[in-house]
Amino acid sequence: SPLLCGAASRPEIAGQQAECHFSRWPSRRVDMLPWMCIGWQHAMYTTNRGTVGGFFLAGRSMVWWPIGASLFASNIGSGHFVGLAGTGAAAGIAIGGFEWNALVLVVVLGWMFVPIYIKAGVVTMPEYLRKRFGGKRIQVYLSVLSLCLYIFTKISADIFSGAIFIQLAMGLNIYVAIILLLVITALYTITGGLAAVIYTDTLQTFIMLLGSIILAVFAFKEVGGYEELMDKYMKAIPSLVSNGSVAVPEQCYSPRPDAFQIFRDPISGDLPWPGLIFGLTILALWYWCTDQVIVQRCLSGKNMSHVKAGCILCGYLKLLPMFLMVMPGMISRVLYTDDVACVLPEECMRACGTPVGCSNIAYPTLVVRLMPDGLRGLMLSVMLASLMSSLTSIFNSASTLFTMDIYTKIRTKAKERELMIIGRLFMLVLIGVSIAWVPIVQSAQSGQLFDYIQSITSYLGPPIAAVFFLAIFCKRVNEQGAFWGLVVGLAVGLSRMITEFAYGTGSCVKPSNCPDIICKVHYLYFAIILFTVCVVTILSVSFLTKPIDDVHLYRLCWTLRNSTEERVDLDAGEAELPKEEEACQEEPGKASLAAFSTVYNWFCGLDQGGPRLSKEEEEAMQQKLSDTTEDPFWRRVVNMNAIILLAVAVFCHGFFA
Repeated sequence: SPLLCGAASRPEIAGQQAECHFSRWPSRRVDMLPWMCIGWQHAMYTTNRGTVGGFFLAGRSMVWWPIGASLFASNIGSGHFVGLAGTGAAAGIAIGGFEWNALVLVVVLGWMFVPIYIKAGVVTMPEYLRKRFGGKRIQVYLSVLSLCLYIFTKISADIFSGAIFIQLAMGLNIYVAIILLLVITALYTITGGLAAVIYTDTLQTFIMLLGSIILAVFAFKEVGGYEELMDKYMKAIPSLVSNGSVAVPEQCYSPRPDAFQIFRDPISGDLPWPGLIFGLTILALWYWCTDQVIVQRCLSGKNMSHVKAGCILCGYLKLLPMFLMVMPGMISRVLYTDDVACVLPEECMRACGTPVGCSNIAYPTLVVRLMPDGLRGLMLSVMLASLMSSLTSIFNSASTLFTMDIYTKIRTKAKERELMIIGRLFMLVLIGVSIAWVPIVQSAQSGQLFDYIQSITSYLGPPIAAVFFLAIFCKRVNEQGAFWGLVVGLAVGLSRMITEFAYGTGSCVKPSNCPDIICKVHYLYFAIILFTVCVVTILSVSFLTKPIDDVHLYRLCWTLRNSTEERVDLDAGEAELPKEEEACQEEPGKASLAAFSTVYNWFCGLDQGGPRLSKEEEEAMQQKLSDTTEDPFWRRVVNMNAIILLAVAVFCHGFFA
């Protein structure tokens, strides 16, 4: 069982959950049930869902292959299928560099960041900053900002991309289909917790890979192979480029001359190579090393070797989107040029209902028109799997952030049962707000979904990356520096984002009137500028104010990661919450509960009986949770695989440079 509600804030309930296991129910015949029910049933019957630790961190019992599969599935949502293929159709293979950059950052995650998080004994990323800097304002600030990023980028983008596919493939009303999917998705997320999410992610990863590989084989066979793709893509020009009154500039409908190059011109390139190397690394540092959705899966690992092996597996899987999503999107442009590559607003409205462009329909169009009838159903399950796996991961992690870092500040005496209920209810709020944001996503960044996601991340993510990076690798940084770095970074980032949305991003045919000094700076370059501003602010304020004593930093930063001295938490003086009754202890009058209440408690995992831990067992469990020791043999194995993975990353970038 993991630390609950933060080791410092609620130590009294940290160990009591460890043996609260649900008795294993007799095995059920599930071979005829939908794949979703498999993960749901397994998680409900075999995992401890009635505790904060069991619900949010899967009891710290996960092995390497579910961790790696869940990291990949959590990252690859329907937004990737639609967004990567769409940008590939519009601009070529350079967008695949976003995926290959992750091969380096997952190594940084497993080898540098996760050991610090585990030694700190935290459940959430804002909780780590509270331990590192003290106080509450950074923790609450980061929680709110992270939730906004989830809504503006992850949830709304996945909902929108899923809606595109459903509209083309099934002909259903978009919002009816969205609500149906979200109900199913929320069902096993709310009832199952992180264990349900990881188990279903593992199965869905297999489904996604199988379906996308089959589609890629059909697509390359149809186009004639990679050499034919290179030739035909450069000739994929829509037949209608003028309506008599408006003549579209050639650069708006002709494929880019550098379409098959990852590294592009630093000035005129749509994805300039300095931005792709340095700016993207900053965004990836935020996403892979500090984002709750990703880190939470690593914190569920049973030991560091499993965590590192899971990161390596995820890295190898991240090689595939270039060939399974980006290039099939380019093939879709070749096969269905007039629809996917339309430039006239009226033609785009006909093809996809959006005047700014229809590149987002590249992948769904390929599925609907190219796949045989039987396999089309498989691809539908692939898209639903990717959508649901991504949404479940985000719902669970966002619920963790709100419950642990925000709600506990509002209700300081909230009992665990209340926290569990609030965490589930908050998911419903996320759904409503995200659906309302979908129309904004539809028209942003010339209709290219992936560019929209990355641009929003560039405006809001670098300050978070700067704070975590300096918090771990520079012990001189203090709370004042971190807070003002976040404030300055947010102000600069919001100024760019608000201005861009106010003027509109426009399209190649109808450019935006946004001032060049603001909107003509590429979002990857802006990420570099914003990160630099935040780092300078954090260091300047920190060196002008009092440093934090080492006694408060043991095992919280890189230079003190192996310290054995007892750490005094900066918030140790805060009043502890009153100790509640043991969660596993039977409540008085339980036998008199109404049947409905009993079923409700079982369904949500709020009432699972089991033996209690002694004080000595609780202390042993606490020590185990912060243990990062590894078996020497397996440490060498994962280290060697990490070197191989980095070599593969360098080769792939060089081959397609």
